[in-house]
Amino acid sequence: MKAMQKGFTLIELMIVVAIIGILAAVALPAYQNYMKKAAYSEVTAAMDPVKTAIVICMQTTGQVIGQCNTAALLSLTLPTGQTTSALNNITIGATGAITATPNAYKGIVATDTCVLSPDANFLVWSYSGACLTNGYVKN
Repeated sequence: MKAMQKGFTLIELMIVVAIIGILAAVALPAYQNYMKKAAYSEVTAAMDPVKTAIVICMQTTGQVIGQCNTAALLSLTLPTGQTTSALNNITIGATGAITATPNAYKGIVATDTCVLSPDANFLVWSYSGACLTNGYVKN
């Protein structure tokens, strides 16, 4: 009478370990990319109140950009020199473009700046810079 086999053979266990290794090799880079996007959302979220203030100012002044292109004119306090989060600072350009600079944080590089620029009527805004090329935001 033959004894019945109990358990798994060595080759079956090796196949399972190989499958888990392949899945981990694919999942880990994707997870790191999602972590960067999640951390960068703090940077883009901080740009939204500035954008809203510029749009409101442009509507109330009759679209005179010279009256809406500084934090003082918008009655805003822009974040500058923060070191404990993803966002370092936000600046407003002469044309109303908003530039956000991140910190080196959770895989984000400090040079991954993001620029949010308006069209001529300040109705359509579009992203440019490293935030767009790295896939952190979409237009």
